[in-house]
Amino acid sequence: MNPVVHFEMPYDDRERIARFYREAFGWKLEMLGAEMGNYVLATTLEGDTRPDAPRGGINGGFFPRDPKMPGQHPSVVIGVQDIQQSMKAVKQAGGEVLGAPMEIPGVGQYVAFHDTEGNRLSMLQPLPRSQ
Repeated sequence: MNPVVHFEMPYDDRERIARFYREAFGWKLEMLGAEMGNYVLATTLEGDTRPDAPRGGINGGFFPRDPKMPGQHPSVVIGVQDIQQSMKAVKQAGGEVLGAPMEIPGVGQYVAFHDTEGNRLSMLQPLPRSQ
């Protein structure tokens, strides 16, 4: 089974979004730089925060809203073992893969898709864990 491992939401003002979730829910927010797309990483639980770590909760993040890119809504990220095989499965089940997988440094391969109802989700094949 492929679990939900991450969530994402767009922002217009990164300081404001970080302040809101820090104050409202006590989340830890890490402001990443331009080399990481000004992503705001959200830690919502303590312990191992790797996307493939077993647990009962998920972490997430916020990305800058871009008016040139459609479909920027809250989304969930599903952890998969093999992103190429999962892309094939999404297509065979009637979904649409949105582009090619991209490498997230230190994290793994990531690609977005639409399900049969037009919902935008993503999948992530995490880098192998070092033992």
